[in-house]
Amino acid sequence: MIPALMPTYARTDIAFERGEGAWLFTADGDRYLDFAAGIAVNALGHCHPRLVEALTGQGNALWHCSNLYRIPGQESVAARLVENTFADSVFFNNSGAEAIECGLKMARRYHDLNGAPERYRVIAMEGAFHGRTLATIAAGGQAKHLDGFDPVVQGFDHVPFGNLNELRAAVTRETGAILVEPVQGESGIHPASVEYLQGLRQVADEFGLLLFFDEIQCGMGRTGKLFSHQWAGISPDIMAVAKGIGGGFPIGAVLAVEKAAAALTAGTHGSTLGGNPLAMAVAGAVLDVMLADGFLDGVDAIARTLRHRLEDLAAAHPKVLGEVRGAGLMIGLECAVENRALLDRLRANRLLAAPGGGNVVRLLPPLVIDESHVDEALAILEKSCAQLEEGGH
Repeated sequence: MIPALMPTYARTDIAFERGEGAWLFTADGDRYLDFAAGIAVNALGHCHPRLVEALTGQGNALWHCSNLYRIPGQESVAARLVENTFADSVFFNNSGAEAIECGLKMARRYHDLNGAPERYRVIAMEGAFHGRTLATIAAGGQAKHLDGFDPVVQGFDHVPFGNLNELRAAVTRETGAILVEPVQGESGIHPASVEYLQGLRQVADEFGLLLFFDEIQCGMGRTGKLFSHQWAGISPDIMAVAKGIGGGFPIGAVLAVEKAAAALTAGTHGSTLGGNPLAMAVAGAVLDVMLADGFLDGVDAIARTLRHRLEDLAAAHPKVLGEVRGAGLMIGLECAVENRALLDRLRANRLLAAPGGGNVVRLLPPLVIDESHVDEALAILEKSCAQLEEGGH
């Protein structure tokens, strides 16, 4: 008999009652160091006081009034995103998949309005993950996500991530955009090189394509800059954002340059709940914290410390760990054992991490961790590796 809660997740039998900073607590009082952060969502940790204040304050004023009316919070947050990014305009929705869908619609309509409706196809990358809707699983192109959902939504051509030659060869008269994660997350943490990102911009400009970045997981400070592509000194035409922008509250956004954003005129796109006053209050508070002087520099510094210590750990435990890769506080530990075995052992020792493709364990800690959290995490990782080397006990 099917349970009341639809069984779409292989859930671990543990439930948390409250959170504080980088820590989660069960009803029994067990404390876990959270280096998964809701899969890169709780960017400022659990119950950050600035976010709690913003949410409760807005909750006592106005929750929802619909996009039939002006929402001043949207105007404020959009202006701040425009001021601090490449973008000229922003659309708010509720999730990463919605943001990707909006960007895809924007790209199609841009070319349609410019007299080239045949330019609807998007070049996407092998190993990508862009969401769970019919269009976004087609954009991701992974067989495990597409299985059982035929016919696959058309309009996507896949090339190897990081290969500019194959990308260039895949461009046809029907190509309208390039969709890429600057750091692939779900497939096991694969950062794009600076040269690759710069090459993407060059190819897009050469063929008149829109460059569409998915920074849902790697954006909002996770790599030590507000957005990952900023390390390469280039910018996209469209960018999807979610996860960290809400710090745990469901928010998505599409940022775009004027030529792309102008394609979505009144009536061509919308969202009932997108950009509601609660979401905008939280997003504003997230930006307050992340844009404060020294915050992103601090993320970069602690990320480098964590990375170096993980590399030393991997070198000391080659029977358990292989390559350490990633960018900032988006780190993949390639495993020499089954990644689930390491995840289970870490959880038993009170450290939470996330699985990734390619037999990888993902570490996605809150951006507010300090050296004490790194010390605690490394001690648990060391203990867990030793136990696995001894047979898992």
